Amino acid sequence: MARSGQKTKDTILTKAYVLFYREGFARVSMDAIAEAAGTTKRTLYYHFESKDALVAAVLDHQHIHAFARFKSWSNQASNTPEKVLADLFGNLEMWARSPRWLGSGFTRLTMELADLPGHPARRAAQQHKAAVEHWLAGELARVGVDDPDELAQQVMLLVEGCLSLMLIHNETGYAKIAASAAHQLIKAQAGQRPS
Repeated sequence: MARSGQKTKDTILTKAYVLFYREGFARVSMDAIAEAAGTTKRTLYYHFESKDALVAAVLDHQHIHAFARFKSWSNQASNTPEKVLADLFGNLEMWARSPRWLGSGFTRLTMELADLPGHPARRAAQQHKAAVEHWLAGELARVGVDDPDELAQQVMLLVEGCLSLMLIHNETGYAKIAASAAHQLIKAQAGQRPS
């Protein structure tokens, strides 16, 4: 693809994500995306065969940015599981305090497409969440957690619940509650170690 074609495609993906994030998949038309991207609907369909294909590509594209954000929250100086998880939930709380925060776009779009289990956007969201969980397991392994995969799954449940409840109640204090629950999981796992 020519350089200008890639630039156009990137602009479409970026503008479409903003619209999907703010308004939801169903309420955003291809006309609105073309207008926001400063292109024609014909150009939009040249790059993406359908709105379904576009939203999946948007999530694949957004994964790069969102995953980089999670990785940036990792403080390599953190040498305990408690510190790793305190950093994670502290950063989630700060993110939720940002202007116009509307929760996880991956989760919101998946919920909107709940009745379409084979939808390509749902697969893209699943891959993103799995990548975050895998990264978290790696961070927990780095600081010596005995079963980092299991703890990462448990923490991901807390992350998703935290994000949802912060959005529902417009209350970032849920991050501190989730961090406390994660701390209890660490203590419970440590208590199961053979002496």
